[in-house]
Amino acid sequence: MVAWFLGLSAVLQGLTATLFTYFVTALGAGFVFFFRSMNQKVLDMMMGFAAGVMIAASFWSLLGPAVEIAEVIGVAGWSVVSFGFTLGGLFVIAADLIMSQAALFQSKSPTLKRSVLLAGAVTLHNIPEGLAVGVAFGSVAAGIEGASVIGAVMLALGIAIQNFPEGICVAMPLRREGYSRRRSFLIGQASGLVEPVAGVVGVCFALTMRSALPFALSFSAGAMIAVACVELIPEACRQSKTLASLGVICGFAVMTALDVALG
Repeated sequence: MVAWFLGLSAVLQGLTATLFTYFVTALGAGFVFFFRSMNQKVLDMMMGFAAGVMIAASFWSLLGPAVEIAEVIGVAGWSVVSFGFTLGGLFVIAADLIMSQAALFQSKSPTLKRSVLLAGAVTLHNIPEGLAVGVAFGSVAAGIEGASVIGAVMLALGIAIQNFPEGICVAMPLRREGYSRRRSFLIGQASGLVEPVAGVVGVCFALTMRSALPFALSFSAGAMIAVACVELIPEACRQSKTLASLGVICGFAVMTALDVALG
């Protein structure tokens, strides 16, 4: 299996990796076929865990490599990375504000409104996640110093880990609101469909625009951190701050251990 994967082109590697992250999202959403609801404390801790994984992945798999690549190609790493990170964060914050004000999401049910907003936010941030995975694999194919297949795989694994609770947290509230199991699942898994598309775009971007890689990686990191701060952590802390905090710490520790040990 490993030899087969390594023998694929960078585009197919990026596509395969992001199809895997999508599959994990769908796996989480599939919980609605077995349960109508899930203990809120469990969901809160899972959301916190997802946030911790995203924060760790942003640093170890995106910002660190972005600085290294910038130095290799002779660009001031601190300026490009800071600029890209800021723009990525502002992109997610602006999109969240626009969605919150959209008439389409002004539901009479506060729970349903939160569910729809969360589904939209998850779909939105899956774009830079898929882009990040694609750029990581494209960087290896482009021969960027410091880029490695193991690092790209660990990034994909980290995103997959946090996609699982996201699939649950999008589909389960819809099920509680009375949506059918099938409809709840379809909406939950659909939030991850953008990742394979963004993954292929990311690979192509890395192969054709090498000098822009530090910006692309840092933009993705800024977007992921913003999602964790704007959506995941506040949602997790609504009812159980302690469990959510423990989830963030555990998620960060697990992702750090995986990335450092295997990267």
